[in-house]
Amino acid sequence: MEQLGPHIVKLDKWISLAPFERLLNMKILEASNGRSILTMPFYFKYAQGAGLMHGGALISLADTAVAMAMKSILEENTHFATINVKVKFLYPVKKGMVKAVAEVKKSDRERIFNCKAEIFNQENIKVLEFYSDFKIAKQSKIKF
Repeated sequence: MEQLGPHIVKLDKWISLAPFERLLNMKILEASNGRSILTMPFYFKYAQGAGLMHGGALISLADTAVAMAMKSILEENTHFATINVKVKFLYPVKKGMVKAVAEVKKSDRERIFNCKAEIFNQENIKVLEFYSDFKIAKQSKIKF
């Protein structure tokens, strides 16, 4: 039986994919200077009941893209987390590869970053807009 947690995750390097992101076959194409580009294929197992790409899979890609953009400007081992999200679904994904383009900007509030990701289908049509805030943790390690 698989353990239900807590889990300790050791990443290959600071900007790399976690187990859940690998499960979704995400790929990091670029992550630097507060920007990132990631891709993810639309496999059958990512479909919802009508045969379109599941919105949760798209949101996961957008959130991961923003996290990689964050990591590109933070010191290694800085802990941070998504604290709110707003999503606009614009167009259904029916096939192919999707691409997320993300950027982060420091807000006026202490330890808060404003983030945005856009996801495009293989025809380069924008299918989703994702807005979030990330917060940097006060302590250096997350306690279990």
